[in-house]
Amino acid sequence: MKEKMMNGLLAFATKLQSQKHFSAIKNGLTSLLPIIIIGSFCTLFSNMVCNTTQGYMSLANLPGMSWLGYFNPAFTAANYGTMNFIAIGSVILIAMELGESYGLRDKAIPAVALGSYISLCLTSVSKTLSDGTVVTIANALSSDFTSAKGLFVGMIAALASTEIYCRLAKSGKLSIHMPESVPSNVARSFEVLFPACLTIFSVSVFGLVFHSITGLSVPDAIIRFIQAPLSNVLTGLPGYLLVMFCTLILWGFGIHGTQALKAIYEPVLLASFAENEAAYAAGIAIPNIIVKPFQSCFTTVTGAGITGGLLIAIMLFSKRKDYKTIAKLAIPCGIFNINEPLIFGLPIVMNPILAIPFMITPVATSAFAYFMTSIGFCGRMVVNVPWTTPLGLEAFLASAGSLGAAVTQILCILLAAVIYTPFVLIANRQEEVQISED
Repeated sequence: MKEKMMNGLLAFATKLQSQKHFSAIKNGLTSLLPIIIIGSFCTLFSNMVCNTTQGYMSLANLPGMSWLGYFNPAFTAANYGTMNFIAIGSVILIAMELGESYGLRDKAIPAVALGSYISLCLTSVSKTLSDGTVVTIANALSSDFTSAKGLFVGMIAALASTEIYCRLAKSGKLSIHMPESVPSNVARSFEVLFPACLTIFSVSVFGLVFHSITGLSVPDAIIRFIQAPLSNVLTGLPGYLLVMFCTLILWGFGIHGTQALKAIYEPVLLASFAENEAAYAAGIAIPNIIVKPFQSCFTTVTGAGITGGLLIAIMLFSKRKDYKTIAKLAIPCGIFNINEPLIFGLPIVMNPILAIPFMITPVATSAFAYFMTSIGFCGRMVVNVPWTTPLGLEAFLASAGSLGAAVTQILCILLAAVIYTPFVLIANRQEEVQISED
């Protein structure tokens, strides 16, 4: 039964990871991560280093440091150019990834996907003035379609338009063949002219027909019926814990569960993080607890399974030389949240004694961190720091300077050590029994 279960999970994970559309989303969002990190740190510097507004904990408010305020507009502009265009970046990168999976590297692919996406969006913005007058600005694209709020719509538009384009382009039936004397790049532009035209036009017509039938634009429908319900599930504690537990089950069988299910949960966590980041930049209440940095700080800190706690338990209580030897080698990696030496060295994979706490611990630490955040002890996450940032410093930066967040992250590691300790003692007993039998 165990072999059948493992084979079934392997088949599921392999199929999910190799599925072109899931892979395109996962790889596209991974490529977008540097832009998100840059935008996050621009927000951090804008508020904690260069902000001269009274009431902010900022270096610029210290005596003789007011000159830092001169750079605040630069950080604000850089943040706007990154975080406010997450949806646009995702459309471009996801389209490129999906096109490459079909063997097409046409430079027109991201442009076609972006044109298709914009054709679905409203190109006017209405604003109600203080006197109640409604003013409509034509030829303007709302930030609702460029920021993380439009992420789901952008993903679906990128996948759909690229799928149409690739099928038309690969068929060869709509190509305009130019003489051999024409440069190859010019000839290729004419070859894909009709596929590109038909793709954008078909998406645009679909948006028109959909609005005529339902009275809703395609973005409004996707946000209302797909994005909002999914966000409510994955940013609520029960749904989040369930998805994270599924990733840990896959890890227990030697499958990189975080990567396997990344395309499912990451768009939601990134969107909720963008809401937090925007609220922090605006100086208003932070809305969400569960966001992408929450996962990094309290669910996967020191690596999947919170194996930093396992390292502590082994060094304090293990009598097994093999465990201690591997643990000593794994400590430098664990500081930077890399734990493959433990997962495959002890091993944790297919080892029930260690796999059980490996699956339980992140659920417990996430629930604990959620509670500490809900009571206000731990600051909410507003900065997406690199995942290799060491323990304590990671939560401090991600929460824009909350000491409570750093303390909570350290307490999570200690909680993990408490959970792992009985199983380390069982492993000691297991070795004693094996020695006596020999």
